[in-house]
Amino acid sequence: MEENNSKLSLTLVTPTAHLVFEQVDEVRIPGSEGDFDVLFEHTPFLTTIRPGVLSYRVGKQTHYFAVSAGFAEVIPTRVIVLARTAESASSVSERRAKDALERARNRLEKAAKGDSDIDAKRAETALLRATARLRAIALSSKR
Repeated sequence: MEENNSKLSLTLVTPTAHLVFEQVDEVRIPGSEGDFDVLFEHTPFLTTIRPGVLSYRVGKQTHYFAVSAGFAEVIPTRVIVLARTAESASSVSERRAKDALERARNRLEKAAKGDSDIDAKRAETALLRATARLRAIALSSKR
């Protein structure tokens, strides 16, 4: 068996699921300070992540996940992502994501008009999550 020392070990977990444990060529993560790419032998660091699209490449195939807030630990041979939620692009319902986006926009509009019954922070988080889901679907369909 040929040993390949240029692969990263990627682990993606949520509180309820272990979604990815795979040897990958590259990972792109939505960091709280902006998206970042990780290749084999990357400088170690720990960061928070924001809602967005996490992608990873194995050979010529790229996989996409919509993730919410969480943490990422990077060491030269491994990346561990702990996200509150994560969904593969293939498991996301486009219709439900569009509906969630519309609901979040409506709630934010009401909050901006002074509706005190609306939790603006929660509505903003819902908007970011729905946007990430739709973006993951769009990126996945471009393959």
